[in-house]
Amino acid sequence: MKIKYGVLKMLLWVLLPVWGIAQNPISLFNGENLDGWVIHGTEKWFVEDGFLVCESGPDKGYGYLATEEEFKNFDLSVDFLQESNGNSGVFFRSSLEGTKISGWQAEVAPPDNNTGGIYESYGRGWLIQPDAEKLAAVFNYGEWNTLRVRVQGGLVETWVNGEPMITLQDGKIARANGVIALQIHDGGGVRVKWRNLLLTEL
Repeated sequence: MKIKYGVLKMLLWVLLPVWGIAQNPISLFNGENLDGWVIHGTEKWFVEDGFLVCESGPDKGYGYLATEEEFKNFDLSVDFLQESNGNSGVFFRSSLEGTKISGWQAEVAPPDNNTGGIYESYGRGWLIQPDAEKLAAVFNYGEWNTLRVRVQGGLVETWVNGEPMITLQDGKIARANGVIALQIHDGGGVRVKWRNLLLTEL
């Protein structure tokens, strides 16, 4: 029996995730400009030497760089280098009105400040924080680190430099949709470089 190529392609697209075969990751940052992203606020977002850079501006307020596209179930890996202060984060399933963001943040912060933990903005606050000793053993402040965030349904998992940080099951997260957004915390003095923003849809 002959099967048309288009039908076979559609069947594979449906069945590959069921069989547990990973999709190819996509790069959210092209290394050249901010195509595919939207700036919220007056803080600085720019490309420098192939890196995505966030930097506090004169207003010293909150700032966000959000994807144009929404992502629900995904496995995201990002490299970050905190050059100054470094209080930032990776929001997921989030929505923005100006610089007011509703959603969930995988924390990126200076030492002893819960990098890899999950915080709900304009909601319940901290949902889960990583074990401090476990985080301190792998986190290298002032050097390149890798944060991995996996979200599927209501299950959220994070890793820092390959070490598991948290596992959270949450019904409110399960019902949500939204964008991915990088954060500049208020207060000024923030400068963080980002690279290798790779996302695999689940």
